[in-house]
Amino acid sequence: MKKTRAVITGVQGWVPDYILTNRELETMVDTNDEWIVTRTGIKERRILKGEDKGTSVIGINAVKGLLKKTNTNPEDIDLIICATVTPDMPFPATANIIADGVGAINSYSFDISAACSGFLYALTIGSQFIETGMHKKVIIIGADKMSSIIDYQDRATCIIFGDGGGAVLLEPTTEDVGVMDSLLHSDGSGAPYLHMKAGGSRKPATMETIAAREHYAFQEGASVFKFAVTNMAEVSAEIMERNNLTAEDISWLVPHQANKRIIDATANRMGIGPDKVMLNIEKYGNTTAGTLPLCLWDYESRLKKGDNIILAAFGGGFTWGSIYLKWGYDPK
Repeated sequence: MKKTRAVITGVQGWVPDYILTNRELETMVDTNDEWIVTRTGIKERRILKGEDKGTSVIGINAVKGLLKKTNTNPEDIDLIICATVTPDMPFPATANIIADGVGAINSYSFDISAACSGFLYALTIGSQFIETGMHKKVIIIGADKMSSIIDYQDRATCIIFGDGGGAVLLEPTTEDVGVMDSLLHSDGSGAPYLHMKAGGSRKPATMETIAAREHYAFQEGASVFKFAVTNMAEVSAEIMERNNLTAEDISWLVPHQANKRIIDATANRMGIGPDKVMLNIEKYGNTTAGTLPLCLWDYESRLKKGDNIILAAFGGGFTWGSIYLKWGYDPK
């Protein structure tokens, strides 16, 4: 009997219309376009504007597009998982709001929080529901409205992050395609280097925390860069070795879009040239849990059935990991 795997049968991304350029950031903080591009590779990012608009807006638009593209009835969806660190509210889960917004009335849904590695975690979890035979159609979302937790007086973080995300549909297959392997890690000792100080149960919101600007993402850049370069590169090389893959076997590396230098270091460690690296950081920046599905969406027309793809990410917490998958369909 052939093994049942979870295969991606469709991908859809969504980003807001508003474009925040490096030139506009020059009017907000002490920075400039050359400095930003040289150190990060980012030229612009998207920002979700408007009253009462949270991460669910990104997720709903992405999932609606995905359902239409794959000709899927929302009532046939069994499960929706949303990876995000910027939920609409502490509860209910943003995935619940998305499910209601797209008419997935027969699904259950939940969020997971693993920062920039969230999509990897969610894709691994969703795949297991497919592999066991419990579900037939699972939607995995990676989306964040990072502008809601970014201090636009802090040039160390405001140049990096943007809003956006994407979604994939997972279905069962007995063909030699789909999610083949995953390696996920976390290390809570990294929390001091990348976190949000207030707003949780440890330090609830007060007038003092708001005045101290503690409800924004904090990042100690040098430490995060060092950990990210090492761990994202090593886990990607490890999953290749574990599956007896060489650089020649890999069709695409899909790296988390945090920093061009981290992406280059990961590709170099894997022995993969730039022609095999998905890159869209220049136009979206770091959308946290949204970067990987946005890359797959941008490059979908260039993917072929059977392509060996390595996804890799590193995020706050610290969290990091890699997934090896074989692409499930040819360009449509």
